[in-house]
Amino acid sequence: MAERSHKIKIKKPKIAVFSSKSWVLNSFTKVNDDFNFEVAYHESRLYEKTAPLAKGYDAVCVFVSDIVNAQALDILKKENVKLVALRCAGFNNVDIEKAQELGIGVVRVPAYSPYAVAEHTLGLILSLNRKLHRAYLRVRDSNFALDGLMGFDIHNKNIGVIGTGKIGQVFINLMKGFGCDILAYDKYPNEEVKKQGVKYVELQELYAKSDIISLHCPLTYETYHLINEYAISAMKDNVMIINTSRGALIDTQAVIDGLKSGKVGYLGLDVYEEEEELFFENLSDTIIQDDQFVRLQMFPNVLITAHQAFFTSEAIHNIARTTFENIEEYIKTGKCKNEIRPQKR
Repeated sequence: MAERSHKIKIKKPKIAVFSSKSWVLNSFTKVNDDFNFEVAYHESRLYEKTAPLAKGYDAVCVFVSDIVNAQALDILKKENVKLVALRCAGFNNVDIEKAQELGIGVVRVPAYSPYAVAEHTLGLILSLNRKLHRAYLRVRDSNFALDGLMGFDIHNKNIGVIGTGKIGQVFINLMKGFGCDILAYDKYPNEEVKKQGVKYVELQELYAKSDIISLHCPLTYETYHLINEYAISAMKDNVMIINTSRGALIDTQAVIDGLKSGKVGYLGLDVYEEEEELFFENLSDTIIQDDQFVRLQMFPNVLITAHQAFFTSEAIHNIARTTFENIEEYIKTGKCKNEIRPQKR
């Protein structure tokens, strides 16, 4: 394993920011007034072919759609990049073990606004249940018929929450406000959630009893395709599944089969397991080549948003500030409180 010095001596950090949309540039530029870093913004995603753009920079800043695999990291190491700064909470798109082997630090933004994601999750539930998106289009066409728009009372329903970190906890509080009964699952139960009287159960019980299941857990080797054919078969008929966490928590083909059979009555997605080639881009003039995604779009009981759950002004500001604070801390000390280490298996 490559050794890393305790302190990295750099006078003025140079950062290459990838996947830079206008909102990234605006927020980062404003926050950088307090840090005075030298920043270059690249609209392209970071992956093996674009990694050489980091030449001459001390750190790269990446997002969920960037691919920081072993090949990309080898190039970053060759270009003397010392840090990968994620401006998001998830880190499944980074080969953490390879980064540690090369002596490249990896930091993330563990919390930016749990309210943003939790509130978007609730929005998906309400829209799917009361068909708000379909009703809006009908009224625009002067169609005021109510046929096909019937929903159900959320009050007194069982809500299954998988993952009870900060976002999951805020979501639980929102659903308790609707008078729902909460069933929670987490490998590491949240003591604050327990104090609120929330019952932790095994996944099988959660699947069997929940009317609505919402995913708020990270993507790891353990949670990959957590929602698969077996899991769906154990759920209630007409179950609602919501995913605002990471796309690959759900086996897309399995959920399509569940929708076709009627086992899955509603599906709300803000993430998709092959979203890297789709989300954050305007593809309105192109033919989508992902057959599974196109199939999902055809179901009337599926609602997809393009990874926007985090997208509030408060969250974007917090992401930018925490990202710069992470970089500053790591550059000055060679370590950071938000540094990611390889997971133990």
